[in-house]
Amino acid sequence: MRNETKGILAIVAAATFWGLSGIYFKALVHVPPLEILSHRAIWSAVFFGAVLALQGRAGEIRAALAQPRTWTILGTSAGLIALNWLGFIHAIQTNRALEAGLGYYMFPLVAVAFGYLFFAERFSRRQATAIGLMAGAVVVLTLGLGQPPMIGLLLAVTFGLYGLIKKRLALGPVVSVFIETLLLAPPAVIWLWGSTSLGWPDIGGRAPLGFGEDALTAVLLIGSGPLTATPLVLFSYAAKRLAYATVGLVQYLNPTLQVAVAALVFGESVTPWHLLALPMIWAGLALYSWDGLAQERRRRSSAISSATLPTTESEARNAASAKPCATM
Repeated sequence: MRNETKGILAIVAAATFWGLSGIYFKALVHVPPLEILSHRAIWSAVFFGAVLALQGRAGEIRAALAQPRTWTILGTSAGLIALNWLGFIHAIQTNRALEAGLGYYMFPLVAVAFGYLFFAERFSRRQATAIGLMAGAVVVLTLGLGQPPMIGLLLAVTFGLYGLIKKRLALGPVVSVFIETLLLAPPAVIWLWGSTSLGWPDIGGRAPLGFGEDALTAVLLIGSGPLTATPLVLFSYAAKRLAYATVGLVQYLNPTLQVAVAALVFGESVTPWHLLALPMIWAGLALYSWDGLAQERRRRSSAISSATLPTTESEARNAASAKPCATM
C-alpha cells in the first residue's frame, strides 16, 4: 500500500472518530460536564504518555519542558482546548450538537480571518467571499433563531485561537497535546477531589456522579483518553504523508458527520433557518477549498520549476555539462 493511500485512510479514520464522538459523549449525558472534562484530561495524559514512552520520545518531552516559553504557550493553549472540549460536551448534553457541527464548519474560515488579523496574511477574493458567506450564515441563524449560535462560535473561535498559538510552537502535535493534558491533569484531579469530597457543584449545580459507582460509566470515562488521543495520532500520521490541502478537505467529514448524527441519531430539530444557513457555509467552504487547492498546485509548480531550471549563468553551464551523453 502506498504512503499516500495510508495517509488518506488515516485522515478519514481521524475525521470519522471526531465526527462520531458525539455519540460517545451522549452515552455520558448523566455525568456532569466538568467531571467528564476532568477525566478526559487525565486519561488523555495517561494514554499520550504511554504512546510516547513506547516510541522512546521521553527526551523530546524533557527538552520541551526545559524551555520556559513552552510552558507559557502550552499553558495558554491547554486552557483554550479545555474550553473547546467543555463547549462540545455541553453542546451534546444540552441537545445542541447541530450547533457544534456548524462551529467546526466555521473553523477553517475563522482561521483564515485570524491569519489576516494576526499575521498580516492577505486572503484572495475567493477567501473573502467565503468569509462573507460564513458571516451571512451566522446572521441568518441569529435572526431566524432569535440568538447567535454561541456554542458554534465558541468552538470555532477557541479552536482558531488554539491553532494560532500552536503555529508559534515548533513541537509535534502528539508531544504538544501530551504536555497540554499533563498541565490540565493537576487541576482536573483537584476538581474531582473537591466535587466528590467537598461537594463543589458542576455546571448547572449538578452533583458529581462519583468515579467507580457505575462500572460502565467508569470504562467510558477512561476510554475518553484513547478517544481523544487516537484521532490525533492518525492526523499526525496523515499530515506527514499528504498535501495539507488534502488533509484540510477530508477534515470536513468531521462536521458533516456531526451534523448528520445530530439530526438523524439525536433527533435534533433542523429548522428552515438551518437549511438556509448550511448551504451558505458549504458554499463558503467550497470556495475556500477551491482556492486552497489552486494555491497548492501553484506552490508545487513553482517548486518543480525552481528545482529543475538553472537560476544563474554558472548553474546553466554546470547543468549543460552534466547532461548525460546520448551517443549510445
